[in-house]
Amino acid sequence: MQAVAQAERKPFYRSLYAQVLAGILAGVVLGYVDPSLGVDMKPLGDVFIKMIKMVIGLVIFCTVVAGISGMSDMKKMGRLGGKALLYFEVLSTAALVIGVVVGNLVRPGAGMNADPSKLDAGAVAKYAGAAKEHGAVDFLTSIVPHTVFDALAKGEILPVVFIAVLFGFVLSKMGESGKPLRDLVDAGSRWVFGVINVVMRFAPFGAFGAMAYTIGKFGLGSLGQLLGLIGTFYLTGAIFVFGILGLVSLWGGFSLFKLLRYLKEELLITLGSSSSDAALPSLMEKLEHLGCSKSVVGLVVPTGYVFNADGTCIYMTLAALFVAQATNIDLTLTQQLALFGVSLLTSKGASGITGAGFIALVGTLSVVPAIPLAGMALILGIDRFMSEGRAIVNIIGNAVAAVVMAKLEGELDMARMRDVLDGRFVEDYPVGGEAETPTRAALAV
Repeated sequence: MQAVAQAERKPFYRSLYAQVLAGILAGVVLGYVDPSLGVDMKPLGDVFIKMIKMVIGLVIFCTVVAGISGMSDMKKMGRLGGKALLYFEVLSTAALVIGVVVGNLVRPGAGMNADPSKLDAGAVAKYAGAAKEHGAVDFLTSIVPHTVFDALAKGEILPVVFIAVLFGFVLSKMGESGKPLRDLVDAGSRWVFGVINVVMRFAPFGAFGAMAYTIGKFGLGSLGQLLGLIGTFYLTGAIFVFGILGLVSLWGGFSLFKLLRYLKEELLITLGSSSSDAALPSLMEKLEHLGCSKSVVGLVVPTGYVFNADGTCIYMTLAALFVAQATNIDLTLTQQLALFGVSLLTSKGASGITGAGFIALVGTLSVVPAIPLAGMALILGIDRFMSEGRAIVNIIGNAVAAVVMAKLEGELDMARMRDVLDGRFVEDYPVGGEAETPTRAALAV
């Protein structure tokens, strides 16, 4: 029987949450006071992201294989996958709709009167080339890797999920003869999460370096008149999170606010690094501890990172309308519907690419020739500030999706979830590490 205990209070400064927050604030101060030195801190953020990405493939592979191999009913796995994809499509569509509605109501680009002929089209050219190289066909063919090791080496999420589902399915069919392999995968999972717990100790330094670079490179003053777009985007993201996801959470029987408090370390790491990938391993770990089954977490969360990019969807429709408004282009209803339809595909097809949101937007705008591609130069400089918001909304959306899917499949321990969200359950952490690993210690705050 799992132990339920009141968390022992730790000093605030010992929590990962406090340390990452301190790193973010220190990065903002350094980037503002000494921009050149702030830019020089970029390697700290880059190294931390690389440390996380080097084990993401192993985390996903071990988790998915272990979860699926333990399922006796493969029809249930297929049903879970079908429900998850339907859920992702519904929520992505809702995010796109909200972006269109807010963009038309607020009109953040109106009045800029930007002349496309005077904008730096060359700055956008490389993104246009990347968008052409990553169309829908390329996205589909890239799901199947050249080799098993190629998928793990590159750390691309969808190919790793593909081979993990395949290996897990076969392992589940092996019955008792596959037990040694299942034990090996379980042990490997604990080993990999132990490595993640060590890597997470460097999260404050990574957040510090990434934030110092962002402020030092672009500066608070560089936002200028584009603050309206940034503010509108974050407001729209908040409407989606607390409106749409809030209702979904209420229907799922849990408090969104308590879930966000529980995932505060992952949200801060995402904010500091501008990448939801950095928080993927510990997000999966915490969702298992919350009471979601390993099979649901292993299948829904990695797949959601590709198909459930709600923040990217909001950004794409809102930014597209901003560029049109800023260049005095009045889009017809047909043109807006075309943008909407293509965004449903491109928001997923560019997943996993550096600057994915911006690249996907460039590809989307190509379907409406009336919008000058050079207009993208207007938001190129502030994309870094908006990428943080995209990543935050994406990770929240996928956390909610995992809990909801677990409940729908009867794979959620509701009593445990209530205890965890209320701060009463910190014992019997499901995977690797000592009691003082960052993730465990953070639960006691």
